[in-house]
Amino acid sequence: MLDVLWLRFDAPWMSFGGEVVDKFGVTREFPGRAMLTGLLGNALGYDHAEPERLDALQHRIRYAARQDRAGEVKVDYQTVDLGQDFLKRPGWTTRGVPEERAGGTSDGTHIRYRHYLADAVYTVALALSDGTAPALDDVAEALRSPERPLFLGRKNCLPAAPLLLGRTRAARLRDALAAAPPPDHRPLLAGRVMKAWWPVDEGSDSGRTLAITDDMDWTNQIHVGRRFMQESTLSLTSEVLHAG
Repeated sequence: MLDVLWLRFDAPWMSFGGEVVDKFGVTREFPGRAMLTGLLGNALGYDHAEPERLDALQHRIRYAARQDRAGEVKVDYQTVDLGQDFLKRPGWTTRGVPEERAGGTSDGTHIRYRHYLADAVYTVALALSDGTAPALDDVAEALRSPERPLFLGRKNCLPAAPLLLGRTRAARLRDALAAAPPPDHRPLLAGRVMKAWWPVDEGSDSGRTLAITDDMDWTNQIHVGRRFMQESTLSLTSEVLHAG
């Protein structure tokens, strides 16, 4: 049996970053493993200067995700001129300390488009693959009382509610996900079908297998690797009420 945490992603905006091409920063439909690693690492107080710890955490994460509310893709048009004087002054970090900046050179205004999911809600069933540190207890406590402010993909994507929803045990992640409480105060009846994905080795009678590149090389800050997830539909296994 797996020991599983239920996480609830509920925010006005969230972003599950996909491959960036030129000035377009798209979002995936479901959260990737690097995004979850960054979220948990931030809660635990890990730093970007500790790539070995982040790599170790990333390779232990197993999860399934359920799309409770799909939301709507929105595109944020952003501009910046890196040559402005104020960019050379210190800025504040999520650690609550100032960070010196060297400024930058610029040949004018840079334009980029960042994609977000607006008004979406997701439920995640998360497990760790072995008994090394951090334990699942440590992760749960860090989500209750994080070392730094948490965000869902990008720093402007602040959660609208606590991320830790609960805890359960199940034979498979997809089973734990099917038993997770719904995202509102109304009961959802058994048989309610939602889009979901889970590790391909947990099988499926329908849907499709996706090859994704969602791991991070934390030393070089680039996405690497190739994993397989099963995208399908998931029915709630019983009538469940909102946990709260």
